Amino acid sequence: MTTTTAATTAHPAVGTAHTRVEGRDKVTGAARYAGEIPFAGLAHGWLVLSTVARGRIRSVEDGPVLRMPGVLTVLHHGNAPRVDIDFVSMLGTRPDPTAALFQHDRVPHAGWPVALVVAETPEQAREAAETLVVHYEQQPHDVAFTGDHPDAYPVDGHMPAVTEKGDLAARLAASAVVLDAEYTTPEEHHNPMEPHGATALWDGGRLEVVDSNQGTTWVQSELAQMFSLDPSSVRVRSEHVGGGFGSKGVRAHQVGAVMAATVLRRPVRLVMTRRQMFSLAGYRSPTVQRVRLGADADGRLRALEHTSLSVTSTVHEFVEPSAGVARVMYDADAHHTANRVVRLDVPTPTWMRAPGEAPGSYALEAALDELAEKCGVDPIELRLRNEPDKGPVSGLPFGSRNLVACFREGARRFGWAGRDPRPGLRRDGRWLLGTGTAAASFGAGAAPSTAAVTAEADGTFTVRIAAADIGTGARTALTLVAADALATTRDRVRVRIGDSDFGPAMIAGGSMGTRSWAWAVDAAARDLRERLAPGGTIPPEGITARSDTSAAVGALPPVERHSYGAQFAEVAVDVTTGEVRVRRMLGIFAAGRIVNPLTARNQLVGGMIWGISMALHEEAVRDRDLGAHVGADLAGYHFAAHADVTRVEADWVDDVDPDDPVGIKGVGEIGVVGAAAAVANAVWHATGIRHRNLPIRPDRVLRPDRVLRAAGGAPDA
Repeated sequence: MTTTTAATTAHPAVGTAHTRVEGRDKVTGAARYAGEIPFAGLAHGWLVLSTVARGRIRSVEDGPVLRMPGVLTVLHHGNAPRVDIDFVSMLGTRPDPTAALFQHDRVPHAGWPVALVVAETPEQAREAAETLVVHYEQQPHDVAFTGDHPDAYPVDGHMPAVTEKGDLAARLAASAVVLDAEYTTPEEHHNPMEPHGATALWDGGRLEVVDSNQGTTWVQSELAQMFSLDPSSVRVRSEHVGGGFGSKGVRAHQVGAVMAATVLRRPVRLVMTRRQMFSLAGYRSPTVQRVRLGADADGRLRALEHTSLSVTSTVHEFVEPSAGVARVMYDADAHHTANRVVRLDVPTPTWMRAPGEAPGSYALEAALDELAEKCGVDPIELRLRNEPDKGPVSGLPFGSRNLVACFREGARRFGWAGRDPRPGLRRDGRWLLGTGTAAASFGAGAAPSTAAVTAEADGTFTVRIAAADIGTGARTALTLVAADALATTRDRVRVRIGDSDFGPAMIAGGSMGTRSWAWAVDAAARDLRERLAPGGTIPPEGITARSDTSAAVGALPPVERHSYGAQFAEVAVDVTTGEVRVRRMLGIFAAGRIVNPLTARNQLVGGMIWGISMALHEEAVRDRDLGAHVGADLAGYHFAAHADVTRVEADWVDDVDPDDPVGIKGVGEIGVVGAAAAVANAVWHATGIRHRNLPIRPDRVLRPDRVLRAAGGAPDA
């Protein structure tokens, strides 16, 4: 076998469109997901959740349930195995105690797990779980989230809670134009197509968990620590995942399955219902954001303040860092940002696609649009006039910042030059028409990962890495990266993922998955090529090269490293019903080297559709008296469906990251950033009314006079 670079140079795989390598298996049903894989002697668990929003468990009447057909056990705080949650996970955070099932009698929110019924069949488990009687000592609760919480406090999260530069009051006072507005976003839920499900079993003294998650080594590490096991005695597999969006980490279903499998010494499967996911799988916190901008008459910023308030639970601290996006997008002489939280009797929020950036970009980019109107400056021109030459808060140089190129190309393709800036003028019958734009930014990081690449005796190659393909096409992207690094064709590369036995690797999250894994695969593949002598013989066991990118990733130069984008939307607003229709969207992105244009475009378009959903549809509502959700299902929680989506186009400009061996930045989250703001700005252009509260429901379009005005602003819908 010969190995040369000629094949890579002549026919590179990276950058060309390829269908998913596992696509046929998925559409034919050959690909099995966590809840479908058969096991001999499999038992089934069903969680019982609290019906009160705060209190204590007085008793669990499990006697009658244990006598029901097929019931094997009922676990609760009185008999469940003890677990440890006093540790810091590989993500640098402590685990949410919600996953540490049945460790005490307290109930901190509605939908808290209070028992687990295990039976021979899922039907028997469900019937028994619905029969189980739990008595509570109910206590007063508070789930009301408003902009007025005197007990709110700053939280660092994965960024500093507060940044301050310059005299904000002085710069605002000296500004020719000032905007002071409040924006709100509601609670939103991930709702991946595949529910959270896991099967746990003991095999020869080793715990095996077949799961649906975003990082097998992450789940393996936390389960090992929770159950005081050696990490080598825990194996987690997650080959196919039907969506995650940030929600598929360590949750109650894996822990409950492990507890039951340990007690019963047989395989146990636990799959959350859709309703249970609303309280146990995390969500995006609602936010109240205040943006104050001060500018010269020509729109050049002199003062910028962006503060955000979000919710956390009483058992775990999580912040939605919405003010963080202002720290990298626009500079000003006075620049203040803050992320604060308030504790309420609600479940713990979690990461959700573009955490912080999605709601934060809505507030910031809507405020920029309002400032452009006040200054009489085109919204794109206003943004170009405020392009920073270095990180506004960090002071670091930009690795690459091609936002201007995105706006120029997007404006050309969208037809922005012919836009009349005056609102409420264009009509199509009963529809008012408008267009809007917004900028997008998301961090482009990398994390250490390990990979192994084997040259097989038959002339093929096998890549092993504990990556997670949660629908992004990562398996296919890594196939293309490996093919180029090995100077071979993609049909000779077989990529195996989703197994903690393959060694530590970055999770699928933060738009860092493919970038981090590709780095490790590229390093191992190139090492293997150097070890393969031209014409040499491959032994039956193959020749394997391994990589660990810890040193290389740690040596990255300190720069502001981000993907960027320009979002454009055209909407039609029905003046008789208040319905808003997005007629077309265009997103132009600078997101590093695009490994697979087919799946990358899928990710970007999918994110933009999320933005439509965020702007017009998604809104989880809590009943203040009950403390629980109203309509915790896919009938009561509306998101954009096919009928809500028409022309959505995504494309990109050249933007290779010189510090990455493959040139990747990441596309998983940048598509949703700024998309809701572009839609909201287009609604203003169509109607002349600003909507500062999402979603822009028909009732808000028809009766903007019935809601409060934001400070110093126009009617706030």
